Amino acid sequence: MAGQSQTGQPILIVGPSWVGDMVMAQTLFSILAKKFPESPVEVLAPAWSEPLLQRMKEVSATVVMPVGHGELSLPAFWQLAQKLRSRRYRAAYILPNSFKSAVIPMLAGIPRRIGWRGEMRFGLLNDIRLLDEQRYPLMVQRFAALAYPAGQSLPQTLPQPCLQVETQRVPELMARFGLDLSRPVLALCPGAEFGPAKRWPESHYQSVAEVMIKRGWQVWIMGSDNDKEVGEAICGRLKASGLISNGHVSTGKGQAQVVNLAGRTELADAIDLLSCASLVITNDSGLMHIAAALSRPLVAIYGSTSPAFTPPLGKQVETLAIPVECGPCFERECPLQHLKCLNELLPELVLAAIDRLAEPLPVLLD
Repeated sequence: MAGQSQTGQPILIVGPSWVGDMVMAQTLFSILAKKFPESPVEVLAPAWSEPLLQRMKEVSATVVMPVGHGELSLPAFWQLAQKLRSRRYRAAYILPNSFKSAVIPMLAGIPRRIGWRGEMRFGLLNDIRLLDEQRYPLMVQRFAALAYPAGQSLPQTLPQPCLQVETQRVPELMARFGLDLSRPVLALCPGAEFGPAKRWPESHYQSVAEVMIKRGWQVWIMGSDNDKEVGEAICGRLKASGLISNGHVSTGKGQAQVVNLAGRTELADAIDLLSCASLVITNDSGLMHIAAALSRPLVAIYGSTSPAFTPPLGKQVETLAIPVECGPCFERECPLQHLKCLNELLPELVLAAIDRLAEPLPVLLD
């Protein structure tokens, strides 16, 4: 290993600003932890990400980014950089391509600062890479490539994200939200922070939920506070269909709950609850990547984005996208206002994907 005199010095990673990207970044954390086993991996990241990073065994500490996404405060950066100097980092890996993300490692005097060429970063990075998008089509490959010398081929198989579950919290969460595991759990994640061009229609989610309820499943709707409204809309549609009454669904085999948890859970809660799901259906979102990193059987639905760039990194996954002449456009909102890529991805396609997943993995609570 090069630089033996640095053994034991920590590594700093400037992490992404989105949940899904942070999950995929665990691949890089894992590579670096194996490559430099005596060097703790620390991540500079937004405060929201701390509960997520705590579930990654490779991460020894989180350093909270002092300003929010898109903000630039040189006094705050300087203050944090002076605190970081004493850590004597061996290297910094800067995952975002922004100018801001590269400032703190430079001010902290970190000797190697590695990242892809981005906006005005010359001088801030001293190991600057020029991205070949054809060589590294996946975002996870672009993260992983920073761990190796420029131009070196990646291993055929990269380590997949793997989040740890605090199983001892599950009984308390069940009691808090009035849940149980008497029936298999279908977790629906109908939101996407990026924008409506990634959100499968709530009527389609309703149709799939109805079929699964009739098969004897219960439904948990999960997401952030921004997803509470769409969760309520799906519940309302199920109620209007006659399947749901007073928060429960009659299947002829007893009562199966339909619960809207969107906006009611913290990120750590969502991780532990998703680990209990027998099957997850989700848009291209942060919860999609979390479910994959929990090894849950997963159907992932793509609209304006593409599984050729940010697929869920799991073993029991079905990704669905339909070809449209205008996509993938990678826009937050449909430029043509028809959302053809999502509206025409019919519930029957998702149900077929569920059947291809065969027997969902059992819930692991040991």
